[in-house]
Amino acid sequence: MVPIKRDINYISRDFNDFRNNLINYTKTYFPQTYNDFSNTSPGMLFIEQAAYVGDILSFYLDNQLQENFTQYARQTNNIFELAYMFGYKPKTTGVAQVELEIFQQLPAKNVSGSIVPDYDYSLMLNRNSTSTSNNQSFILQDEVDFSQSSSQDPTEVTIYQISGNQPEYFLLKKTRNAISSQINTIQFNATDPTPFQTYNISAANIIKILDVVDSQGNNWYEVDHLGQEMVFDTIKNTNLNDPNRGTGAPYLLQLKKVQFRFATRFTSLSKLQLQFGAGSPNDTTEEIIPNPNNVGLGLPFIQDRLTAAYSPTNFLYTGTYGIAPSNTTLTIRYLTGGGVSSNAEANTITSLSGVTRQFTNSNLNPSTSDYVYNSLSINNPKAATGGKGGDTLEEIRQNTLSMAASQRRSVTPNDYLIRALSMPSDYGSISKAYIEKPKLTDEQISTVETLSLYVLALNPDGQLDYAGETLKNNLRTYLSQQRMIGDSIEIRDAYIINIAVEFEIVVLPNFNNNNILSLCISSLQDYFLTSKWQLNQPILLRDLYVRLDRIEGVQTVKNVKISNKSETVLGYSQYAYDIDGATQNQVIYPSLDPSIFEVRYPNQDIKGRVVPL
Repeated sequence: MVPIKRDINYISRDFNDFRNNLINYTKTYFPQTYNDFSNTSPGMLFIEQAAYVGDILSFYLDNQLQENFTQYARQTNNIFELAYMFGYKPKTTGVAQVELEIFQQLPAKNVSGSIVPDYDYSLMLNRNSTSTSNNQSFILQDEVDFSQSSSQDPTEVTIYQISGNQPEYFLLKKTRNAISSQINTIQFNATDPTPFQTYNISAANIIKILDVVDSQGNNWYEVDHLGQEMVFDTIKNTNLNDPNRGTGAPYLLQLKKVQFRFATRFTSLSKLQLQFGAGSPNDTTEEIIPNPNNVGLGLPFIQDRLTAAYSPTNFLYTGTYGIAPSNTTLTIRYLTGGGVSSNAEANTITSLSGVTRQFTNSNLNPSTSDYVYNSLSINNPKAATGGKGGDTLEEIRQNTLSMAASQRRSVTPNDYLIRALSMPSDYGSISKAYIEKPKLTDEQISTVETLSLYVLALNPDGQLDYAGETLKNNLRTYLSQQRMIGDSIEIRDAYIINIAVEFEIVVLPNFNNNNILSLCISSLQDYFLTSKWQLNQPILLRDLYVRLDRIEGVQTVKNVKISNKSETVLGYSQYAYDIDGATQNQVIYPSLDPSIFEVRYPNQDIKGRVVPL
């Protein structure tokens, strides 16, 4: 039997198209079988049901296809998955960095006629010791040992108390970096070894995994992916392990091969997934061995494979991707915190909690030990900076596209810019950044590619502020990891230009003047939100006129005036700016040096009034 060829319209996409095409199909190929196409006929029931199903399937097909593209995906989990696929790790929170001053008193003792501190009473503070400020928790990034002093970790010693003419107590001071976070603990029971087992942690503002330890005492190491078996391990730089140590290297870096490893990924803004390997502790395939079948020299002589291309990366492989936990309990400590509220003001971090009483010498006078322990104090002379909210979905989308373009290397200035903005949150967060090449004269010849990176952070109130030295140092170290040989990065403060806005409007009759004025002010406050502005972005006065004019009830916008605010005693930036001189063709341009316009106090710096026509 010869098959009957039917003409089918494949471009139908919605209910009406499906319905009409089915009717036409029936009329064309079954004119004698069915010809009642009234809305209430039984045949139309089945035609419309088929059109309904086709419309639903078309919708879900389009939706699923859309979710495969970073630019168009809307579902949070898909956006996160696409981000990881292109090598970008979304940040769910931004962590504030701060430099802390830690003090303790030491009794004096006489050594060969000289009054010196008795370092037998030196205290020790463990890494991750906790300090607080207005319910915000900060943890130390390194241990504190008052008995040790070096060029890398100096101890400032001053006389604190005098008895007679002799010092009775000395005051010791050390500085340490701390991040806004608190330590949380969760446990998972692993029974039978399950390949690529996953465990989920659900919490708000997750920063990172601090450590994972099983009930047998094994430490599990976090890797970028389970195929990575070499990690960087750090050890304290002391005279014992590095007798010839110089300055500037508080830690020694070493490569370590690890079987006990895991990888992490955020599946949503509040869920972190840990994935483990597939092998067992006795699995010998964990050792990376050559696979001759994957490279040219070991290929069998087969005619049809002579033109095939083989990746050299296939030469080495591991079959297990790490150990699968079994018959154990995993204790996972993770950090949460950060956010704009973590940008603590100066001199507000003044208490330590959970500090273990540790002296370098155990045979001490009990009363003196008590006094020395109680003398322990802490303070932050400068405000914490770098705290901000996590990536929005749009930020994840844009950073993913940029990461895909940069391919995890820093070559162009934009590569460095994207990498600065994607720095892990536990090192602090940059709010605004701009990068440019220095302007050289004709006489200057540079053999080094020098780039100037201008950055700004946020203060506790969400206002623009200058990045602290700790945050800059972390950024400098972070950028150096993927810096091109010969590139030099200078990190500088961008300029903040604080402004005020005044406007005049005419309100239509039968509209309440105060209500319309309030709507206009709210509209301009939204327009000048700090999150919506970038460095070197000009102010288009025309946009302000149009924005106000579109508010229902506004008849005419008479005037919009931008003025500079530079009173430092009132909290504004110190930089004065000639707004009138920078205005051309209704455009207010920023300075030649990278700068940003900011309405620092929107509630008081945006004012308007209603005037007669």
